[in-house]
Amino acid sequence: MIRELTALTKRELLRVARNPQAIATSLLLPILYLVLFGQAFNLNNIGSLSPVPIPNQVFLELYRGAPSYFSYFSAGMTGFVAVTATLFIGANVIFDRLFGTLKRTAESPAGPTAIFGARLLAGIVQPIGLAFLVLGLSLLLGYIGLNGLHITASVGVIGAAEIVGAIVILSMMFASLFIAIGFSLEQPQTYFAVVNAINLPVLLTSAALYPWGILPDWLKNVASYNPITLAVNVLREVLFAGASSYYPYGAGVYLLGLFGWAVAMFICATLLARRALSPH
Repeated sequence: MIRELTALTKRELLRVARNPQAIATSLLLPILYLVLFGQAFNLNNIGSLSPVPIPNQVFLELYRGAPSYFSYFSAGMTGFVAVTATLFIGANVIFDRLFGTLKRTAESPAGPTAIFGARLLAGIVQPIGLAFLVLGLSLLLGYIGLNGLHITASVGVIGAAEIVGAIVILSMMFASLFIAIGFSLEQPQTYFAVVNAINLPVLLTSAALYPWGILPDWLKNVASYNPITLAVNVLREVLFAGASSYYPYGAGVYLLGLFGWAVAMFICATLLARRALSPH
């Protein structure tokens, strides 16, 4: 199985590399969010409208230790991109079925596990790359006179590993789910209807975009268990000095929770993919 998995993964990676237009298009949404949404919603400016100076501690509690809304938002956008970029991975499965590529692959000696695994391994490369590009762009904006990401903590090897782990696990879990859905459905319209019914509620009930301090209690309770929230909590605790005092758990606990989500989702995705790829 290893040989088939390696060959299929290489083929999928080559297909991604030969389509730079898709990569460039994928960057447009996060760039627009960072340059427009992130720059416009700078809640720190509210202080200039108040006749009484607002203590900095208020904003720290609002952003859970992040120095500004944009810094808080940048970490959230990293998780946001890691999820939204996986949508198109499952769509590629649909188009391969329509063009007959999937049928020829399924008739090869490679089994369902190798086919699913190759799609997953090759598919997570782009979401992970986009997530780190968002972090890099967020830092760059601060050097050209705009609101930018300000890292206030000393990020060591362990902290960097926690950030990488959170992004990889988040990308892999949603990529596996959307690929499995792609194997299970036949029409692109149905696929995008299903994944949007999953994707949008998950994104909008997370702490990726909203300042935590303004969320109602019921949404805080929901967001606390959201896998995107768990991932961005890791990033924020690592990137911002003193942020851990605004979170009930350390970054390691959130990583464990994210890993638990990933295992459950991967099992469901594997069962869906094996059922779809098994001979009928």
